[in-house]
Amino acid sequence: IKDRDEAIERLKDMKARLSTKMLGETLEQHCEVAFNQLRATAFPRAYFEKDNDARTGSKGDFIFKDFDEQGTEIVSIMFEMKNEADTTATKKRNEDFLKELDKDRNEKGCEYAVLVSLLESDSDLYNTGIVDMGYRYPKMYVVRPQFFIPMITLLRNAATNALKYKQELALIKEQNIDITHFEENLENFKDAFSKNYDIASRKFQTAVAEIDKSIDHLQKTKDALLSSDRQLRLANDKAQDVTIKKLTRNNETMTQKFKELGDL
Repeated sequence: IKDRDEAIERLKDMKARLSTKMLGETLEQHCEVAFNQLRATAFPRAYFEKDNDARTGSKGDFIFKDFDEQGTEIVSIMFEMKNEADTTATKKRNEDFLKELDKDRNEKGCEYAVLVSLLESDSDLYNTGIVDMGYRYPKMYVVRPQFFIPMITLLRNAATNALKYKQELALIKEQNIDITHFEENLENFKDAFSKNYDIASRKFQTAVAEIDKSIDHLQKTKDALLSSDRQLRLANDKAQDVTIKKLTRNNETMTQKFKELGDL
């Protein structure tokens, strides 16, 4: 009986700590109003709108995104809000909605998923505040409505602190890409140079071979000319050595003729 009374008091205390407007509003409206009250001062560059894109077959309730001064996304959160009346016969459990919430988070490209829930109101686990469900689905949390704004602030601040590391990591990745491109360009240059060298080398060897052929041809022409000159010189020597005596030697007719001419 004592435990029951403590549970009743705990539930009454939780309801009392919730916004009084919650009684006349849906949970979604309550969260939207709570955010808009702080939007101008705490989240001036943030996007917080209903998820109306059901092209993939399902959608969450709200998508939150915050950006830095350069327009770089700092953090993104898919929100799902769940509530039910105390008189509902079939009570839902928070875990019944985690799988679909994780699916919506992935399809909409959000980094975190948060279920804002009034379900299982007597659960000591969920009544403690922010419950990390990372052991079931990555980067997922279940919170009570009073922790809706603190959850956004916590994730946004953590992401802001990590932003410089993300920027450094992006720079390192970019440098690695540059180095990779440099190495690729160097290899492409080496390949192209090697191909051009092979082509030029083959053409050079062909040219050298042609020159050798030309030299051989010219040498043969030279040798032929020298041989011709030698033959001409021998012919000239023989022509110079021709005499009447030699022409008429052993030729009685010619000898007699030249003798008659001499007698005249």
